[in-house]
Amino acid sequence: MQPAPRYTPRRPAAALTDAEWAILAPHFTRADHAPGRPLSADARTRMDAFLHLAVTGAPWRAAPAAAGKPNTVARHFVRLAEAGLWSRLLEAVAKPNAPPGLRAMDYWICRLARRAMRVLGMRGLALARRLGRLTALPMLPWFLPDPDLSQTIQAVILSELRKLPDQRPPPGLLAGLGRCLRNAAGRATWSRQFAPP
Repeated sequence: MQPAPRYTPRRPAAALTDAEWAILAPHFTRADHAPGRPLSADARTRMDAFLHLAVTGAPWRAAPAAAGKPNTVARHFVRLAEAGLWSRLLEAVAKPNAPPGLRAMDYWICRLARRAMRVLGMRGLALARRLGRLTALPMLPWFLPDPDLSQTIQAVILSELRKLPDQRPPPGLLAGLGRCLRNAAGRATWSRQFAPP
């Protein structure tokens, strides 16, 4: 059963406490085994920078100097998104038996996943919808593609088209289903103007 979709209560950006870092560190270090030079900043400082930028919506150039160069911070964030870290954290916080410390960071994790949506693409949108985490979506849900609804409408259209040689559909049915399919495809462009809280 899917959880009821909801917006996560806001939580202002703050540095991670020792207890919060102890919860996140195993996830973070598991995803960060890429070849190359070691981090110039320690992992906790980098995670604090990710959280600050994701929660405030600030650009990468506003990254704290202790975390490293802004481009380096951005590339590291993208590498972690490609490694699946933000998706795994989103799934972990949505579990009914998630630890209370992780649940307390629900808003932060949703904002991190939202920041990674361009990298995660349709897979990330579907995951956030399936988990009922509307705060993780980059725009209000009705502006975004809904793959489940698209498949349902497509099945109805195909069943009507199969009847065509023998039976004509009622006037306006196919046009109406086409409009529904266009709405299920979402808006062509995403805008922060329509971002959830």
